[in-house]
Amino acid sequence: MYTTSIDLSANIRCTSDHLLNARLADAIDLAAQLKHAHWNIHGPHFIALHQLFDTLHAEVEEQADQMAERIAAFGDTAHGTLREVLVATSLPAYPADAKSERTHLEALAGSLCIYSANIRAAARTAENGGDTGTADLFTQISRAADRQLWKIEAHFRPAR
Repeated sequence: MYTTSIDLSANIRCTSDHLLNARLADAIDLAAQLKHAHWNIHGPHFIALHQLFDTLHAEVEEQADQMAERIAAFGDTAHGTLREVLVATSLPAYPADAKSERTHLEALAGSLCIYSANIRAAARTAENGGDTGTADLFTQISRAADRQLWKIEAHFRPAR
């Protein structure tokens, strides 16, 4: 970690860096899952889901970028290589045999649920650790993740 003029102690920054890198791994994994679903979706709702997955992918990539840049601002290294992500992600493996729309949607809903819960927990930890800026970033991401999950889960609800 290099020296910075940010007025948070090295201990607070280090704790936040660990939180950010853990959630960064999840975000990169989730983005890859969304892109995989985007490429491999088939069925009667193809175009709508193809576009939805691409939109959500772009949003999650932006979230990952925000986390990585905060890590860099704190003077640490963002761990975002595929090998690092594979070891660090807390998301379940995407089902290699996903073929149906329902299977893709269920897999993404499961990953988004975990992602959202982990982001929310990280927000609480950062707030309790004295880093309100990182807590705010996580809070913003949690709102977006909840909205993303809603867009996926809407496909499971019957029309009214």
